[in-house]
Amino acid sequence: MVIGLWALATALVAFAISAISGKYLVPFLHKLKYGQTILDIGPSWHKNKQGTPTMGGLMFILAIVFTTVVSVIIFAVTHDGFGTTEKFVFTGLIMAVCYGGIGFIDDYIKVVKKRNLGLTAIQKLVLQFLVVGLYLLAMRLLGDDTSIAVPFAGSVDLGFFYYIIMALVIVGLTNAVNLTDGIDGLDGSITFFVSLFMMMIANILNSFGSTMLGGFESNVFFCAAVAGGCLGFLVWNFHPAKVFMGDTGSLFLGGIVCAMAFAMDMQLLMLLVGIMYLVEMFSVMIQVSYFKLSHGKRIFRMTPIHHHFEMGGWSETKIVVVFSGVTAFCGVVALLLVIFG
Repeated sequence: MVIGLWALATALVAFAISAISGKYLVPFLHKLKYGQTILDIGPSWHKNKQGTPTMGGLMFILAIVFTTVVSVIIFAVTHDGFGTTEKFVFTGLIMAVCYGGIGFIDDYIKVVKKRNLGLTAIQKLVLQFLVVGLYLLAMRLLGDDTSIAVPFAGSVDLGFFYYIIMALVIVGLTNAVNLTDGIDGLDGSITFFVSLFMMMIANILNSFGSTMLGGFESNVFFCAAVAGGCLGFLVWNFHPAKVFMGDTGSLFLGGIVCAMAFAMDMQLLMLLVGIMYLVEMFSVMIQVSYFKLSHGKRIFRMTPIHHHFEMGGWSETKIVVVFSGVTAFCGVVALLLVIFG
């Protein structure tokens, strides 16, 4: 009961900070003329979104970082002190902030320096792998091992390959979250449901008692903060969006999604809960590969796949609802795997 109330309070504070900060940040971004440039490669009707402020992800970044740090510290001080779990949570939070920093640089180049493409793909990847390398090193120094939890099989030790695989998973998933940010409210809604179900998983793990990581209370609060922060942002980002999160927000969310998974050794289940991120990413990969192999033919009308449905007549709101519904369904499956696996 105490954990549940603490998590609810954390989520509500994160929601309030994220939602209220928009009242000041959105006009400020308008004043600075930090408007989004809509590229010609997207649906033509997105042109009416030209000039909508970007970098709005700063709202939930502030909310998530503040509420996670305060909630975890207060609980740790008043209960069992700082353990491995708390260190994992803070390390993941730092990693996500670094990803947000990469996104901020990219957004800054686009909207202030007026260079439409921002950082080059190579520059982004180099910075992302650098952050991931430091993150995995820090996790190792804090006591993380090279095993991952596999439902019905316990833990599987990947040895040295763990670092290669996990680096690719983090960079891949982070960029998949980034690709998901293409229509109003989509990325924030999916991440809200992802964090909600990860919070439930953390609560279930915590009810099983202490593990080598200690209790999972801090993970519960961490995920609650993410859920509250995303929901507060949707007040401003749901269709029709008054602000976009930009790469500042989407790369931060990518990092935070990975951080939630790694903090409780749920990397495989995160791929299940975050299935829509992967669908978005693989739709692009399939489209590009087929286009090259077939000399100009396409499988989808447009990618990422949310644009395929949009070009087929689906409204942005319908896409958000359906994609969120799929995420919720996969979240339920993940919960069952944790309980019975």
